[in-house]
Amino acid sequence: MFRWGILSTAKIARDHLLPAIAASENGVVAAIASRDPARARQLADRWNAPHAFGSYEELLASAEVDGVYIPLPTSQHVEWAAKAIEAGKHVLVEKPLALKAADIAPLIALRDRHKVLVSEAFMVVHHPQWLKVRALIAEGAVGRLRHVQGAFSYFNDDPHNMRNQLDLGGGALPDIGVYPVVTTRFATGGKPVRVQATIERDETFGTDIYSSVRADFGGFELSFYLSTQMAARQIMVFHGDKGFIEIASPFNAGLYDDQRVTLHNQDHDAAQLFRFPGAQQYRLQVEAFVRAAAGGRDRVFTLEDSVANQKVIDAIFRAGTHDGWEPV
Repeated sequence: MFRWGILSTAKIARDHLLPAIAASENGVVAAIASRDPARARQLADRWNAPHAFGSYEELLASAEVDGVYIPLPTSQHVEWAAKAIEAGKHVLVEKPLALKAADIAPLIALRDRHKVLVSEAFMVVHHPQWLKVRALIAEGAVGRLRHVQGAFSYFNDDPHNMRNQLDLGGGALPDIGVYPVVTTRFATGGKPVRVQATIERDETFGTDIYSSVRADFGGFELSFYLSTQMAARQIMVFHGDKGFIEIASPFNAGLYDDQRVTLHNQDHDAAQLFRFPGAQQYRLQVEAFVRAAAGGRDRVFTLEDSVANQKVIDAIFRAGTHDGWEPV
């Protein structure tokens, strides 16, 4: 069994990754680290983890850990991913891995030197609904794809939340803007060549809180908006000349809405509904990661994938400073 170590007691680890690892077929929670030893011990006891550490360094030095999950604030991802790689651990790091595409290159070099698996935690690419969307597009179910439309929003104006703290890597684009981009790239196999964007920042926090984005993929366009200060919404639509696909809960599947994909025909008078009851994308993610770390052929989100995705986010930020197109 793969022995997981968790760097920090962050909410996403508590709510999603720890339950996923505990339910997985090929991994166990071996250790929890926190700068507060009592919090580490409490969470370790909850998940029957034998080891609790009062520092991240202690966990990385432990021979009882095969790989780590890093849910630290975004601004610390690259630093601790590098330390974990240098400690010889496989690394699953929460998205966004970095705040600039250029920051990922040193991690690629370290990964290759230490021969470990390093992956950004995009759980969506493991969900069967996205595998179905990709298959439908590939088989021509919507005909020629012309436009992809997306939205992702929620409301959070808590000044103490890391998503509203610029020095911790907060902001809507790093937190949720990555999702319409990564799912479109995954479902179509395409990549944008240029983008346009309007970006609004919070006057107090300094973080981006609203973006409207247009991305040119060559044969089709992606348009989406996102916000951290709007009513909650998630949707992705892939529209072609023969039909269109709607994903009801594209990112927080099973939490925001039912896990369903609907394929509408050209005249919008018939539809096929695909449901995925019981699919657990976080569990699927950690199980695939463990198999890949053991040399299996499971597809994981590679650091090269991360560079490609982050280049789009970088370009969106640049585009938000002027009118017109910005090359990716």
